[in-house]
Amino acid sequence: QVQLVESGGGLVQAGTSLRLSCVASGRTFTTRNAWGWFRQAPGKEREFVAAIRSDPAITHYSMQGRFTISRDNAKNAVHLQMNSLKPEDTAIYYCAVRSRTYSPNWSIYRSNEFDYWGQGTQVTVSS
Repeated sequence: QVQLVESGGGLVQAGTSLRLSCVASGRTFTTRNAWGWFRQAPGKEREFVAAIRSDPAITHYSMQGRFTISRDNAKNAVHLQMNSLKPEDTAIYYCAVRSRTYSPNWSIYRSNEFDYWGQGTQVTVSS
């Protein structure tokens, strides 16, 4: 049984940083698997934040500059470094991984392209 467990969330002040981690168990994922981070704020739909795939790694972001996604293949994990946090970054952050083969029209930005999800970690940024 595959499980993804996120950690690293918390309550922080605007302008500070957090590093989220997500560790997978039950299956070893390789560089062929895409990993993603999504977030969902109260009353809003889940939205794409960042993703990483392939080797050499290719990264994708919904915003440039403040967030960095990285992958630790040895630990079957992915991280999200978040800098200069803003109150609008407040949300539950979810990690996800894709295990299916890739279809020609797949999009790394869509949540339904990912197969396994963690339970989420709360990030709250105060002003």
